[in-house]
Amino acid sequence: MTTQHAEQTPAGAKTVLVTGASSGIGEAVAARLAAGGHRVVAGARRTDRLKALAERTAGAAARAGGSLEPVALDVTDRADVEDFVSGARERHGRVDVFVANAGVMPLSRLDSLLVAEWDRMIDVNVRGLLHSIAAALPVFGEQGSGHFVTVASVGAHEVVPTGAVYCATKYAAWAITEGLRQESDPSVRVTTVSPGVVTSELAGTITDPGAAEAMRTYRAHAIAPGAIAAAVSYALSQPPEVDVNEIVVRPARQR
Repeated sequence: MTTQHAEQTPAGAKTVLVTGASSGIGEAVAARLAAGGHRVVAGARRTDRLKALAERTAGAAARAGGSLEPVALDVTDRADVEDFVSGARERHGRVDVFVANAGVMPLSRLDSLLVAEWDRMIDVNVRGLLHSIAAALPVFGEQGSGHFVTVASVGAHEVVPTGAVYCATKYAAWAITEGLRQESDPSVRVTTVSPGVVTSELAGTITDPGAAEAMRTYRAHAIAPGAIAAAVSYALSQPPEVDVNEIVVRPARQR
């Protein structure tokens, strides 16, 4: 149920939920949108980092009429995601945008048999996305509008050695989001943003020595997370009749 007296926001401002907002792309997206005058609810497990982000962006957000609210969130827990969405709606009156960014990337060769890491990627990158859709879509339907943004990867379009499971999860994310676009009413916009090599903490989760070494070479040329935040902002800024379906953003040197 929505609140009766939601806090006023500037004209054109949206209530935006961002997952995986404690670092990298999610952090950049949350900061940019808050500074752009939107009300951002930033979710992640590392609440200390979210609070620090809120403090860093408070001035720019306030000047634009926006805000950044840190909220503890584990996307692998369906009830947690439901609370994330329902809580934001109760506090702010509606949910206009859901940016499903949370993801992990512990790359390894299949013969390394790091099954627990495969399971983690499936839980976060696929189940986390499905939990997000399940929580946000009914709200969008009741409101008669909404925008769902998935941060996938160029790994949704190619497979590289050590990336079999990761690329599979990102292809799944692409496919699920494309299915959502085709099935949704035109009042619900759906966007997939597929980043190439971006400066982030993702490579730090790789425990397989061979994969870690290969990634150091692969990531020799990377772009800042702000480039992806700009792409998300662009998609959100379009008029209601324009649906930006997919954006691929990568370093010019990544061919």
